[in-house]
Amino acid sequence: MYLSVFGETVTEKVIEKSRFLSYAAHTAGESEARAFLDRVRAAHPQATHVCYGYIADALGNEQRFSDAGEPQGTAGMPILGVLKAKRLFETSIAVVRYFGGIKLGAGGLTRAYASSAAECCEAAEIREYDACVSCAVVVNYPEVNAMLRFLEREGVEAEKRFGERAEFSVAVRETDYDKFCAGLGEYLNGRAEIEKRDRYIYPFPRK
Repeated sequence: MYLSVFGETVTEKVIEKSRFLSYAAHTAGESEARAFLDRVRAAHPQATHVCYGYIADALGNEQRFSDAGEPQGTAGMPILGVLKAKRLFETSIAVVRYFGGIKLGAGGLTRAYASSAAECCEAAEIREYDACVSCAVVVNYPEVNAMLRFLEREGVEAEKRFGERAEFSVAVRETDYDKFCAGLGEYLNGRAEIEKRDRYIYPFPRK
């Protein structure tokens, strides 16, 4: 299990007339991280600097950062430091700066980039990426309300499809799967058909 941002988040702040726009995104792998950075750069062709830091894998081995023309060590490393401090993986942060005419100095720049990245992380939704097992649960319509109550009690998200019977596609943490199935069978008195499907990494809401 590891933490990462979910989706993309943008925040903005002004420091000594310089405008800082921060972007955080879930990026699984360096190709996704580079594509994300390309999108940010394309959206801000007139920006003075587009600095970044990312940890592109789930183990912390694929780390990169760039000062993008700012004095060495004042931008990219502080951004990457925020990711490390918050223990975020598969996450990229880009901070766009539009220079406002007042120089911040090395210390001021370091604080500005670090605080911009930190505030963007605070605004982002953080989820727990963990191994899950997906399954389809099929019930008759009289059991739908009970099924919904069970899912709410367990904190499990589901996609619903209603045809001749009601089908719920759910993703359950792999470590909780047997307990989930046993609990569902007991709650619905055996009136649920469960079909195990795939195993993959899923972004679970934090408990």
